[in-house]
Amino acid sequence: QVQLVESGGGLVHLGGSLRLSCTASGFTLDSYVIGWFRQAPGKERERVSCISRSDGPTYYADSVKGRFTISRDNAKNTVYLQMNNLKPEDTAVYYCKGRDYDSTGYYTDYWGQGTQVTVSS
Repeated sequence: QVQLVESGGGLVHLGGSLRLSCTASGFTLDSYVIGWFRQAPGKERERVSCISRSDGPTYYADSVKGRFTISRDNAKNTVYLQMNNLKPEDTAVYYCKGRDYDSTGYYTDYWGQGTQVTVSS
């Protein structure tokens, strides 16, 4: 059974840091494109960052560039999102998503359950 579990959310003050973890079970995470998304109340879910398979290229939304870093630990089958200099507008539920491509280009997405990040001013 393919499963993604996020952890590491919490309440921090303006300028604080958190590290989110996305741990996979049932598959080898290194073979998937992994993305972090977030959804604030009343807003659409937005892509924050992603990392390609086998430590390929990374992507960051403009709003988090220079503050967030995505990385993998293949030994732990985990992808991290290090978030520094947090701002109140970073407050959201953060989700990780694993995308599995087959040889034809067809893909399947798997989502975690989300973890709440709240930044107080």
